[in-house]
Amino acid sequence: MDLFQAMTVYVKVVETGSLTAAAQVCEMSTTMVGNHLRALEQRLGVRLINRTTRRQRLTEFGSAYYQRCLEVLGLVADSERLAEQTQGEPTGTLRITAPLTFGSERLAPALAEFSQRFAQVKLDVVLTNQRLDLLEHGFDVAIRLGHPDPKLIARPLMDYTLTICASPAYLARRGTPEKPTDLQQHDCLSFAYSAADEWRFAQDHWPINGPEGEIKVPVNGPMLINSSSGLHRAALAGMGVVMLPDALVAQDLKDGHLVTLLQGYQLPHRPMSLMYAQDRYRLPKLRSFVEFALEKWGKPPTPAE
Repeated sequence: MDLFQAMTVYVKVVETGSLTAAAQVCEMSTTMVGNHLRALEQRLGVRLINRTTRRQRLTEFGSAYYQRCLEVLGLVADSERLAEQTQGEPTGTLRITAPLTFGSERLAPALAEFSQRFAQVKLDVVLTNQRLDLLEHGFDVAIRLGHPDPKLIARPLMDYTLTICASPAYLARRGTPEKPTDLQQHDCLSFAYSAADEWRFAQDHWPINGPEGEIKVPVNGPMLINSSSGLHRAALAGMGVVMLPDALVAQDLKDGHLVTLLQGYQLPHRPMSLMYAQDRYRLPKLRSFVEFALEKWGKPPTPAE
């Protein structure tokens, strides 16, 4: 039995809550995960997990052993990072987390170029809109929307911007809105979140949150959906007007499959940052990715007044 691998599998079983989920994370069969767990229990001579068909529960020893496994695996990871630092070349596994849409549309395609430049770096990418704790979940770097975490180093990236658009077929059928209030007579498809029934605008020369000129427009339509990709597909099919991230619709706007609307009005936008722990920046694999990301999406410096 490979004790190190068995401990790694056991940690994933505890963290994911099931053998099946751990098998997906570890990229092995559920049977193999079960074999590792049984071999570990036989070696230790004590049960780690009480399992039924519906749930699993750690034994008292299993809980203590899980904590010890985290310590041991952490020491191994620290040793590997020390080796990386002495080598000076980017190597090892780089764990990245990023928002779903930006990650799918911008990050994932760019990583092909990164991998060509740094072939010895293996990428472990998690795309989620959850703000996962970097240290707790073992990430080296995160791309985040909104305000930065003060505990981390934050490097500003280009703002995350939105576009209102519709397909040429929809506009031919329903007409083109000329001002935000016209949207009340249109089919507006919305993302399922708390403010989905109201879109906000300002004139281009006014800040979106300024005291003058902000326009809040109630919108309605035939569909509310919790998927940006679903909204995108519905818009392409001519179902209605959408407000979507530029990262998702830029190519369709360029190709004419979608048409930008209300260009004289400013939409909400969110700051985006590249974040990492200060003490990890000395790792060559992280430094190389930070430099790469800033080259691709770094926010241009503000011109001097």
